[in-house]
Amino acid sequence: MQKKLFQKIDTYKNAVIDLQTHMIACPAVSPHQGGLGENAKANYLLSVLRNMKFDEVSVIYIKDAKCKEGVRPNIVAKYYGKNKAKTFWVMAHLDVVPPGDLNLWKTDPFKAVVKGDKIYGRGSEDNQQGLVSGILAVKAMMDLGIRPPCNYALLLNADEEIGSQFGIIPILKKHSKLFSKEDIFMVPDGGNPKGTMIEVAEKNMLWLKFTVSGKQTHSSTPHSGINAHRASAHLVTKLDSLYTTFNKKDPLFAPESASTFEPTKREANVPNVNTIPGTDIFYLDCRVLPCYTNAQVLAEIGKICKTVEKQHKVKIKIEQLINEFSAPTDKKHTFVKLAQQAVKDIYKNNPRPMGVGGGTVGAFLRNAGYPVVVFSKLDDMAHQPNEYCSIKNTLGDAKVFAHIALNLK
Repeated sequence: MQKKLFQKIDTYKNAVIDLQTHMIACPAVSPHQGGLGENAKANYLLSVLRNMKFDEVSVIYIKDAKCKEGVRPNIVAKYYGKNKAKTFWVMAHLDVVPPGDLNLWKTDPFKAVVKGDKIYGRGSEDNQQGLVSGILAVKAMMDLGIRPPCNYALLLNADEEIGSQFGIIPILKKHSKLFSKEDIFMVPDGGNPKGTMIEVAEKNMLWLKFTVSGKQTHSSTPHSGINAHRASAHLVTKLDSLYTTFNKKDPLFAPESASTFEPTKREANVPNVNTIPGTDIFYLDCRVLPCYTNAQVLAEIGKICKTVEKQHKVKIKIEQLINEFSAPTDKKHTFVKLAQQAVKDIYKNNPRPMGVGGGTVGAFLRNAGYPVVVFSKLDDMAHQPNEYCSIKNTLGDAKVFAHIALNLK
């Protein structure tokens, strides 16, 4: 049965191209980033899913005043298995990021272009490759009349790219009855070109904004002011001590096996050279191993700020932009082992459970108590100009999902 299923999936190349062509033509950029949102794309996908043999197809609309339609769509499609009390979810996201500088694109970012194994277009890999794989895995079961051991379901979310406030977060809060305690989740939104990453853990995320306040003055009379820029620069270098304080390593997260604390964005202070700035603002991106808490990091940062305030006679305000904890999925969990075996069988490689510093929607599900695996065989084209997906990888990942679905108990 499994062999026939894989053979069926191999016949779906044109289906990959057709699905990608239609989705790329629907620029599902968030209205909070100047786009129109996911509704046009969701309507297309609903027409596709309702013409398939799903037992349930529904939409969870989350209100968003910024969106023309006033709502953001989240699609649920379920194909019943022999055990209806347990569901294997394939969770992908509908939204895409803006195309960026159009001069860097060789093709129209919102018109699919097929060149050999590659389909070019914004969103083609992130996250439409995984979305298409999820559809085709269950399509093969439907076409062959196969019912899996448990339910197979798609959860196609809105708003993943900028925080999930109109996606999985409100779904977990207000629609938790959608899931059972037995459910497991595959999130095809992360991986590597070799297909060897079975992502089971993410570092805690802590994004901080520092506002350093001194006193603006003419730069020829520095004694009459307090240079916020100098104090800010000193603070940036002092924050490097976080690497020493929180220095544990975890090989699960190789190659970035330690916590990271990186200063990133800096806002403009004064527009001219001959003025000492009274305010200086910068940001710190912290990715913290789960063995530490973000509260511990914040406490240490507070101590550092006090020393800089005292030395430079400034005031430092810290704002938390993101403060998220991510519980790991046990790498010995049956689901993880099953995913590992499926990937090995399909791609003839040696995949292993790994942790990452980046954030996925998997973190929200893990924190809610569900086992989650993040996997795709990706060429890492997400958010780049000339983004493309691989047709071969799309079909391969569909086989991985089908393999898992058939072998669940």
